[in-house]
Amino acid sequence: MAGLYIHVPFCAKRCLYCDFYSNTEMKYKEPYIDAIIQEMELRKNYLGDESLETIYFGGGTPSQLQAADFSRIFEAIYRIFPVDTSAEITLEANPDDMTAEYAANLRLFPFNRISMGVQSFKEADLRFLNRRHSREQAFQAVERCKDNDIHNISIDLIYGLPGQTEKEWESNLRDALRLDIPHISAYHLIYEEGTTLYRLMQAEKIIPVEDELSVSFFSTLIYILADAGYLHYEISNFARPGFISRHNSAYWTGKKYLGLGPAAHSYNGTNRQWNISSLPHYLKGISENQPDTEKEELDINTRYNDFIITGLRTMWGVKLSDLKKLFGEKKFAYCLEMASPHLTQGLLSLENDTLKLSKQGIFISDSIMSDLLYV
Repeated sequence: MAGLYIHVPFCAKRCLYCDFYSNTEMKYKEPYIDAIIQEMELRKNYLGDESLETIYFGGGTPSQLQAADFSRIFEAIYRIFPVDTSAEITLEANPDDMTAEYAANLRLFPFNRISMGVQSFKEADLRFLNRRHSREQAFQAVERCKDNDIHNISIDLIYGLPGQTEKEWESNLRDALRLDIPHISAYHLIYEEGTTLYRLMQAEKIIPVEDELSVSFFSTLIYILADAGYLHYEISNFARPGFISRHNSAYWTGKKYLGLGPAAHSYNGTNRQWNISSLPHYLKGISENQPDTEKEELDINTRYNDFIITGLRTMWGVKLSDLKKLFGEKKFAYCLEMASPHLTQGLLSLENDTLKLSKQGIFISDSIMSDLLYV
């Protein structure tokens, strides 16, 4: 089984913090859809003969596409690829796009999961982040999905905003729980170079929260969602039983995926490939049947490092027998040697042949994973 990711690069406006590739010029929409379909034809053999277990429309803002656009894309997907009958098919959406009419139109297509970028329920936060929606629109969007029989709903939240208090963050989480949805992703605000947010920090117009408060926010997140019955299955992702994101989990468990569209990444077990982060250049390459891409062949050290990083991010951890089988005795011994101090300190656990971050270790996961990498 494999995954298909479609990067929809269009946004009505740019958010303050976003470093994903996007474009606000909707004049490119029709050529983009033509190119996506042509790229499917050009790259249909990338995954071999594996069926699609997941299809994910990410962005950008995929909810900028309309019913006619989805009709063309899905017709091509089901014509070109074998699709599993129980495939998870996700649409990322902005709450303000989810009008009653838009939500109803989604029933015309095989979408069975919605991921919404709510980010915050505080109006001041939404204005600061340059989001288009309001608190009320976020609540309405979720209810409209449910009204149209889409109950597998996820929302994204951001914490660690400048000046944010623990009380405000806890209030955001309580609002999220009131939505009664099965999946929540929560990410600490990151100051990515090249974003408006980064420039404001450099100009000292905003000040990032202190590390101690960031840790407190993360602790509150884990405690409140665990108490509400959510599984903490990946560092930033929480789900009720039965609602773990199958598409995102495929990234962390080493399954193959094909990425279509500008800036989209692909992985087939032996190499990583990514499209150019420019819509005009992407369109030109596809029109000439020569996609503008870069490729990295993965040597054994890189594949080992990927195995460690992706495995330790999850509640499933790193299965040591698989590590030995895939990478040999030398790297198996190296992993145990580098893990030993963290096991002694209780930051890692080793049970049933599986290495995992402990509840304490998850707070310094980057440092632990870095120590286990083969350099």
